[in-house]
Amino acid sequence: MRKGLFITFEGGDGSGKTTVSKYICQKLTEAGYDVLYTREPGGSEIAEQIRTIILDVNNVLMDSRTEALLYAASRRQHLVEKVLPALEEKKIVVCDRFIDSSLAYQGYARNIGIDEVMKINQFAIENHLPDLTLFFEVEPAIGLQRLNGSRAQLDRLEKENMDFHNKVYAGYKEVCEKYPERIKIIDSSKSLEEVQKASFEVVMKLVEDNV
Repeated sequence: MRKGLFITFEGGDGSGKTTVSKYICQKLTEAGYDVLYTREPGGSEIAEQIRTIILDVNNVLMDSRTEALLYAASRRQHLVEKVLPALEEKKIVVCDRFIDSSLAYQGYARNIGIDEVMKINQFAIENHLPDLTLFFEVEPAIGLQRLNGSRAQLDRLEKENMDFHNKVYAGYKEVCEKYPERIKIIDSSKSLEEVQKASFEVVMKLVEDNV
């Protein structure tokens, strides 16, 4: 490969992005590519400690801007410790969530403002944006129904009310319109097999263009 590739997977809670991102990672590895699978918030020791604080169900008094700053701090540590070194080694980095989560969750749903949260994160990532982002689009009610059926315990953000999750969905739609050249929309309401196939085709186009 000419360079490392940074591919991120985005979507509301229960959208299927985690399941599909792991599938894509497996398929790329089987095809002989050097792949790093990681996630946000977290992905490195310090970033995982910040993740624990962010998602702790007891931290109900957390201010929205504190939440946004903690995500950015976790992202910075994860980026410099794991993502950038892997890209330097020309690996394909597959990441479950990145900057667009902050734009949708904190920027839009928390009413801080997408542009404001982007500024916070620009300081953190120094223009290191993904080469490709897949957004898994599914109605929030369906996503939460999936989540409740598969998860014994929900984290602090997953436990938010339906109004919040609807705002996250609307936020993602706005982010997709803002960055259409980078973000590809995947219809996640379809069967898992169809979603996996569509996602793999999009990812492989990028990979093959960079061989």
